[in-house]
Amino acid sequence: MAICGIVDAVMLLARDTSRMMTGRAPVLDGGVVTTGWMGVSEFADWIAVDWGTSNLRVWVLNSDQVVIAQLGSDHGMGSLAPGEFEAALLGLVAPYLGDDTVPVICCGMVGARQGWQEAAYVTVPAAPPGIGQATLVRARDPRIAPVILPGMQQTAPADVMRGEETQIAGFIARHPDFDGVLCLPGTHTKWVQISAGEVVSFRTCMTGEIFALLSDRSVLRHSVRTSDWDDAAFADAVDDALGAPQNLASRLFGLRAATLVDDMPAGVARARLSGQLIGVELAGVRPYWLGQRIAIVGDPALSALYRIALERQSVPVELANGDAMTLAGLRAAYEGRKEGET
Repeated sequence: MAICGIVDAVMLLARDTSRMMTGRAPVLDGGVVTTGWMGVSEFADWIAVDWGTSNLRVWVLNSDQVVIAQLGSDHGMGSLAPGEFEAALLGLVAPYLGDDTVPVICCGMVGARQGWQEAAYVTVPAAPPGIGQATLVRARDPRIAPVILPGMQQTAPADVMRGEETQIAGFIARHPDFDGVLCLPGTHTKWVQISAGEVVSFRTCMTGEIFALLSDRSVLRHSVRTSDWDDAAFADAVDDALGAPQNLASRLFGLRAATLVDDMPAGVARARLSGQLIGVELAGVRPYWLGQRIAIVGDPALSALYRIALERQSVPVELANGDAMTLAGLRAAYEGRKEGET
């Protein structure tokens, strides 16, 4: 049975059970952030969920497709056992559930092997997966009908993504004629070749995670422990790393030495560390950006660093907000479900 038919069957059965929930006050405690209000007067038509390793983010939408609440918590996949996901979700959305069963469309690490339920990868080249490839989760609570969108995999060279494919789907929905490369910066930055609405190939770079490890757990932590920043130092380090990526290991220790010998400010050292790592990343994925149309999809602050690095190589870039593209991708999946009902 198609996924739309399965979800609809579950919803029809669930509607026989009437369970009203009372509203609750907004919360900013214990890692939970909500914009809901006590005595919720409007219930959800559907719910969009981006469930990562560290965080859970939720958008509640009404029948006019307006976001009526944005919710979040630190109950990411990495902190939950498989049997705890439903309760973590209900802890946020329960005030917005009425009598009817509500579709819940999820993306991200919630579909990993360690998640709520595994959602098998779609192999590239392929269009970003939609509702027709989603995995149904059989929830205990009859008020929700969750599905999980699959990630994408590449066989040669081996690579995977979960969550980014939904951002890609959202970007393509907004820019259906885009032909080029998407850069999705983050803990594991993705470089994705897009053509004719499909993901053709992609590469993942662990730049963000390496930066975090070096900043927090290496000898460099003594030199970069600050929130200060130096734009010129970042730009110089990008150019240096792109020109001589083979020098990365010695350049990294040089940051520590410079703080001891030359009293290099921590903000300069931190910016240089970021510039060295992003520069080496750009050197390694040069075919993905040289002579290509580039759009950066992600957190505005991190996207700005990649924009600076690329524009120094005379590469013009377009910017798109990562959260907005995630919601756009989940909307596209929901619209696909609605089309399947007609």
